[in-house]
Amino acid sequence: MSDIIQLLPDHVANQIAAGEVVQRPASVVKELLENSIDAKASTIKLILIDAGKTLIQVIDDGVGMSVTDARMCFERHATSKINKAEDLFNLHTKGFRGEALASIAAIAHVELKTRQENQELGTHIKIEGSKVVSQNFTASSKGSSIAVKNLFYNIPARRNFLKSNTVETRHIIDEFQRVALAHPDISFSLFHNDNEIYHLKKSNLRKRIVSIFGAKMNEKLVPVEEQTDILNIKGFVAKPEFSKRKRGEQFFFVNDRFIKNSYLHHAVTTAFEGLLEHGAYPSYFLYLEVPTQSIDINIHPTKTEIKFDNEKALYAMLRAAVKHSLGQYNVAPILDFNRDANLDTPYHFKTKSAFDSLPKIEIDPSFNPFADQPKQRNQKEISFPYKREKSDHLVIASNSENNLASSMQSDELFDDDSFQEQLSTTFQIQRKYIVSSIKSGIVLIHQNTAHQRILYEEYLEKMTMSEINSQQLLFPLNLSFAPHEIITLQQYQSELENVGFSFDKMTDESIIISGIPSILQESKIGIVFEELLQNINLEIPNSSFSNVDFIAKSFAKSLAVKTGMQLSGREQENIVNNLFSCKEPSSSPFGKLTFKTIGLEEIDNLFNK
Repeated sequence: MSDIIQLLPDHVANQIAAGEVVQRPASVVKELLENSIDAKASTIKLILIDAGKTLIQVIDDGVGMSVTDARMCFERHATSKINKAEDLFNLHTKGFRGEALASIAAIAHVELKTRQENQELGTHIKIEGSKVVSQNFTASSKGSSIAVKNLFYNIPARRNFLKSNTVETRHIIDEFQRVALAHPDISFSLFHNDNEIYHLKKSNLRKRIVSIFGAKMNEKLVPVEEQTDILNIKGFVAKPEFSKRKRGEQFFFVNDRFIKNSYLHHAVTTAFEGLLEHGAYPSYFLYLEVPTQSIDINIHPTKTEIKFDNEKALYAMLRAAVKHSLGQYNVAPILDFNRDANLDTPYHFKTKSAFDSLPKIEIDPSFNPFADQPKQRNQKEISFPYKREKSDHLVIASNSENNLASSMQSDELFDDDSFQEQLSTTFQIQRKYIVSSIKSGIVLIHQNTAHQRILYEEYLEKMTMSEINSQQLLFPLNLSFAPHEIITLQQYQSELENVGFSFDKMTDESIIISGIPSILQESKIGIVFEELLQNINLEIPNSSFSNVDFIAKSFAKSLAVKTGMQLSGREQENIVNNLFSCKEPSSSPFGKLTFKTIGLEEIDNLFNK
């Protein structure tokens, strides 16, 4: 039998490696920007056409490359960063594997121009699918310019998996922001289809954050700073009142490298414990500096996951630093949250002894508990020090019918409303599910997804079958957004106007709304736009039939009753009745289950085992 194992050709191996390194245009942007930073550039320009599908070009003023290096940089595992395995634990650069450029060149048309400062002429190289098409000398400025054209041109299946330009641009902006936030000492600019989105000058950390996320961000930031032997922390957290219902503005940087770490994220959220509304997430920009030998960043091709030697210690220090800053800047009390203020000693008691006034006990010697009619007690009544709440359970110590009747008539225990609630055909479980009785058993309804379905069909019908009235505002509403969010909203402006919004003006950092759809409340507009942007980031438009359908879904998701909301009996019944009047009651607009029927036989089986 002939041999069947063989070495892959280099161009095939590079294409396979590209599947790990280059997942979408944003992956190319990340690698090229980090290469420019490693080249000690002070100014970096990113140019995009068609969300990077047609062109991604990065121009820098770094040290440039020699003729030999310009050719070698496209070879797989060619790197100047490491010589031995131990170097992986003492890294001070972004890239080190030597895979990025080789992977990019395998799936695109790449053009490189580079020149070192001591050279008169630069090097110009063209590569297509790992093959060098040409190499010449050229007149060029100091630094490097690398253009990646027609990404995935030779892998059409991969290109077909790319999302819309809006979504791919959003991913590119995410990577651009992460790199720019990690290096405020470098000037960055971003152009998309000849439009300048960002022009970030060299600045300090606070100014860089504000220049990316808008001027309104400045008032939200609370400084965080802590220095220890194993960890230095600096950065900012946003005040709790500016928390959002999305996870967008949460950034960790370790040794100037953006990372994702759920364990450290939990440390920050616990520091905000008791300060955030249910479902809200804190915004933070935190920079951690640790010894390079205490981390391993070589565990994922994108290098966004890092393994720490002493995670528990970092967790405790980070949580304490954030909590201290929130208290120091009067954002949160610095006192012990677990202390009961009722146990504090009043000032006028501080000089008194515990034996100055002993309680007196009065006894009625004539009281006979076995008498038919107890004698009237002469001493004063002793009132019970705690008032029974309506929700407390009633414990009846006697089987007497008189005692039971008098208890049921007590206004302190029940009122008309609460008694009616007991007779309701539905009830709520953990403020999340609604249970209703049916002939065949019970139906368990998820209140959030069910209400999403109800609102979605209502909004979609009004948007498509009838004209939505626009409600003019007495005072225009001014909403602040980051520059990239404004660009996203502009792409949906005509659809938003068709459903009843009126825009007076759109600036680089805000929109002014003069009219809103009559189906929405003015107080909910901020939430609606926040949810709209989040759904765009989650690529929900790609699963919708039209932008109107997408907007109806977004409205329903943002305005539906949330998990944790207490519903009255009437509100529960309205959700049940309206859900089963829908055309598609079994699922939410996003495909999640809305209810589950449990038959009587299934319930019986639970108790017959």
